[in-house]
Amino acid sequence: MILDFNKLGGGDRFDIATSPREIFVSLPNKKEDKFEYPRDVQSQVWGKWHQRRNDKDIVIKMNTGSGKTIVGLVILKSCLNERKGPAVYVVPDNYLVQQVSSEARDIGIEITEDHLSPRFQSGKAILIINIQKLVNGKSVFGVGSDGIKIKICSLLIDDAHACLDTIEEQFTLTIDINNPAYTAIYKCVKESLHSQSEDKAYEIENQTYAYMQVPFWNWQSKVSEVFRILSNAYASVNNDWLKFKWQLVKEYLKLSRCVVSSKKIEITPHFIPINVIPSIRNAQRRIFMTATLVNDTILTSHFGITDSTSITQAIVPDSAGDIGDRMILMPQVINPDIKDEEIKDLCKEISQRVNVVVIVPSKERAKFWKDKADLILDRENLNDGVTRLRGNQKVGLVILINRYDGVDLPKSSCRLLVIDGVPNISPEIDKINSVFLAESSLKQYQLIQKIEQGMGRGVRSSEDYCVVFLMGQALISQIYVDNGMQLFSPATKAQLELSDDISEQLRDKGLNKIKEVMMYCLDRNSNWVSTSKGKLASLSYGDSCQANSLIIRQRKAFDHAYIKNFTEATQELLEAVNEVESNDKSLKGYLKQCLAEYINFYDPVEAQKTLISAVKDNPNLIKPIEGIAYHKLESPSLEQARSCVNYLQQKFTSNPNKILVSINSLLASLIFKPETANEFEESMKKLACYIGFLSQRPEQEAKNGGPDVLWSVGNQKYFVIECKNGATTDRISKDYCNQLNGSGEWFLRTYDHTSKFTPILIHPSKYFDFDASPNQNTRIIDLDKLDFLRKNIHDFFKSICSENRINEKDIRERLITYKLTSDAFIETYTTRYFINKSK
Repeated sequence: MILDFNKLGGGDRFDIATSPREIFVSLPNKKEDKFEYPRDVQSQVWGKWHQRRNDKDIVIKMNTGSGKTIVGLVILKSCLNERKGPAVYVVPDNYLVQQVSSEARDIGIEITEDHLSPRFQSGKAILIINIQKLVNGKSVFGVGSDGIKIKICSLLIDDAHACLDTIEEQFTLTIDINNPAYTAIYKCVKESLHSQSEDKAYEIENQTYAYMQVPFWNWQSKVSEVFRILSNAYASVNNDWLKFKWQLVKEYLKLSRCVVSSKKIEITPHFIPINVIPSIRNAQRRIFMTATLVNDTILTSHFGITDSTSITQAIVPDSAGDIGDRMILMPQVINPDIKDEEIKDLCKEISQRVNVVVIVPSKERAKFWKDKADLILDRENLNDGVTRLRGNQKVGLVILINRYDGVDLPKSSCRLLVIDGVPNISPEIDKINSVFLAESSLKQYQLIQKIEQGMGRGVRSSEDYCVVFLMGQALISQIYVDNGMQLFSPATKAQLELSDDISEQLRDKGLNKIKEVMMYCLDRNSNWVSTSKGKLASLSYGDSCQANSLIIRQRKAFDHAYIKNFTEATQELLEAVNEVESNDKSLKGYLKQCLAEYINFYDPVEAQKTLISAVKDNPNLIKPIEGIAYHKLESPSLEQARSCVNYLQQKFTSNPNKILVSINSLLASLIFKPETANEFEESMKKLACYIGFLSQRPEQEAKNGGPDVLWSVGNQKYFVIECKNGATTDRISKDYCNQLNGSGEWFLRTYDHTSKFTPILIHPSKYFDFDASPNQNTRIIDLDKLDFLRKNIHDFFKSICSENRINEKDIRERLITYKLTSDAFIETYTTRYFINKSK
């Protein structure tokens, strides 16, 4: 018989049913040993989705390892059965394309990786692709005015947070300094950069690492000229750097930021205009699957969802406790004296028994582990390395470079997971954001999101288990000192709270005791397992599905501005400003700057007034055309020891352990290292407060020719400090000398004759070039002096915290002992300079 009538009516349920659970149960070719029955959490999510399946945007949140991929595949199969095809399953990268395709084959769902497949285009097979295939300036699905080339009816984006970096990269134009377009654009904006900061503009032009954002009023006036430069570059033969991006951003240049550095220029829209891919905009069903992270702002900022109910009514399982067993430990919180090297040695020891995976933020940090590592994985060898780990092999100590998402390391592939340090900030625009929002809760949200993604790599099911180490002073300070623990998802937060309880019992113990405790988890000690599981048993997602109204308002403002409805745009931002809590001045000021940018399109005078108000709230922002009034740094009104006690009590409520963790984090930034100037200067500013002085960053906060850092140390005495911690030469250049001299002249112009200053240069060398003419009172903090300062600062705080001696008497005695009073500081931690006599 030519026809099989079973396929024309009745047929197999898996090709007809729309209930995902029914589809799963009826799939005839699934591997029964792995997929005999769906998990409870999968059935719960399927049922809730099926009830709301006709909503345009649906967010699904599930714990790592709860069978999220199978949930997504079966949902798209349901869509196809309901004739809502073509259907596309999107993942962050090619590695995950293979992983999802493999799981689809294991359960017997037809898929393809070919967008030209007739089976896909006719709604019979699910297309599996990475996000870059969908989102690029030459997308096969169509871009902008080209319209839809391949229709998508049902779109599922899996691990939406992990797609973030790729999407941002696609919408960011990066113009290398060797590119002729760099020179042409720099000429357009040069004057405005000099008006913001002569020193930084000079550093950019002389290849000393620095970066600045072009002021919005200048950018708006020059954007037509920049458009012509980029359009001509796109039309040229050598346009590889531009050809996959230009069509995405060309219509949004006026609503973009431009950041110039000594290495490159970056241009990116304020928000991702994802609708430039019409197939995404017009999909009837859009399903966003995310990890159980509290912060879902990317759904608004990157995917354009402004209906808050789509986020707050995310589909979640009934229980949030379906996560594997993780013992999360912070050794340097348990004992702040534990060094990174000691943790590295312990990890090597543990790796003789089980696989240990360490996630590091950069290749530079990977060098720290190189002498103990059995395998270092980067983008080139990631797939092979993960295959080895997952192949039931004992690989040992494996270093994973800057990969916080998209890698699954179940069961024996990873029994100890280490997150070493704060995730890297590489785009210049992100660095600008980090400066603008330095004290803001928004910056912390973004950091915690990345850390939690990394922590999810080692447990991939509710039966899985691993120990997680969090190390690195900056990382543990963010979580432990700055209350970052409250920003994690319910399950991770519960496991961290259990970790905090463990830390209390292990307080000040060494790594040997920490190792003993680790073994409770690794050896599956019954008491530990029941305690850990009990902590999670009654968890629900509660209020973990939160919409950020500030981001929604900013997104709406951006969308209004694109259609030139600037009145509505400014109204949205004004309401956002008014929503910000009064104590978050950093964020309030930033939003006022955004407001000023939109006002500038129709009222430049009012825009400058708004920007002046913004800078009063947040001095790290772009400076208005007329500058801002500099507020002198007064002499401390309190005696040094009293001021020190007040600061520690207000900031840490006199918690000795938090003080030690925080000061260790600060000292970790006070090192000679290129491209870390902002972190160094901020740490020098904070250090003054820790030891009872007052401080500012005049160059950063006022852009008025002042020094990098200014300390007020009492009795009208000041330290005028220029920080050159990125210098690598063995001589201090004439230019650096002139900068310090210029800062001294600024002080004489700004402060009256009763105020005295000591010029201090922080540089690896104490030798000036032969043609330099330093002020005769100049002092140098060189490599040796900086090391000595760091050591004594550490010892000072260890001394007052070890026995909780946070009182005026004990602090006063120790300020003297460790030479941290104003007069002793100069004598002890700075040295005289020398001038080289020859070229």
